[in-house]
Amino acid sequence: MDKFSAYQLIEQEGKSAGRFVELSLDELDKGEVLIRACYSSVNYKDALAALGAGKVIRRFPCVGGIDVSGVVESSSDARFKAGDQVLVTGYDMGVAHDGGYAEYVRVPADWVVPLPEGLSLFDAMALGTAGYTAGLAIHKLEQNELCPASGKVIVTGATGGVSSLAIQMLAQRGYHVVALTGKDEEHDYLKTIGASEILSRNDLLMGTRPLEKTLWAGALDSVGGDTLAWLTRTMQQDGSIASFGNAGGFALNITVLPFILRGVRLLGVDSAATPMKLRAHIWQRLATDLYPKQIATITEKVHFTDLPNIFPKFLQGKQRGRIVVSIQDES
Repeated sequence: MDKFSAYQLIEQEGKSAGRFVELSLDELDKGEVLIRACYSSVNYKDALAALGAGKVIRRFPCVGGIDVSGVVESSSDARFKAGDQVLVTGYDMGVAHDGGYAEYVRVPADWVVPLPEGLSLFDAMALGTAGYTAGLAIHKLEQNELCPASGKVIVTGATGGVSSLAIQMLAQRGYHVVALTGKDEEHDYLKTIGASEILSRNDLLMGTRPLEKTLWAGALDSVGGDTLAWLTRTMQQDGSIASFGNAGGFALNITVLPFILRGVRLLGVDSAATPMKLRAHIWQRLATDLYPKQIATITEKVHFTDLPNIFPKFLQGKQRGRIVVSIQDES
């Protein structure tokens, strides 16, 4: 091909902005595997990058999109061959290396995951970084002895992509899930996808004591800030929190008492730089025991050209669930 379409992030007046451009293959970043992109997705991080709302992009210009699924066009690495169905999430994609918002994507072979049996290319991006983060968070919590018999598990920012998927995954595994949300109009939606209880952030009294009443055996937190601080104060003995977001702020005002008196564990979840052995294992789980059977109810498909209209909804808190971006046909 001579030229192909890409959504490129550039620097304007000191912050990032996006535009559609025509590129040639020799303009893409280096890598051993060239992928004909079929789908990408929109994550909160993508919206921050595209609208210049955070210091996300580390290099300009850079093709956006931290996810992609597609078919190998060519490979100089023996692990992959033309025609293989693959996916890539995380690493430097879309922030310091040309990402998934393009008809062709070239990446290092060490970033590429073969599409697990049981998943379609569309499924892979309905999950995407959000599903991978949810799966990784649950995996870490279960490694720290969380099980359905332990007690209630709370999921904050419940209508977001990661949290919506986490609620489904946890419910399917038999957990009693409590969804925390500030969107009172979404309570029915959250019950539909598996929440046993809904807790309104608008009515929440967090308290100020270093230790509050014990409530949760486990927690998955996308909010950070005051919400995460409250979680540390309300965990059960030996409870674990998986932290993967900062929608409510990145500063954390806590004491050591939950950790030294209740044995609370605060687990960081970094989905971008997971070692490949663990990454492949999580994707196998996402295709089997962690696959959210109601994923269609939280997923919306949009055309590549609609991208600029989607990003503002994320930063305005008007988007729920997952957005899959159709780049080009799978055939």
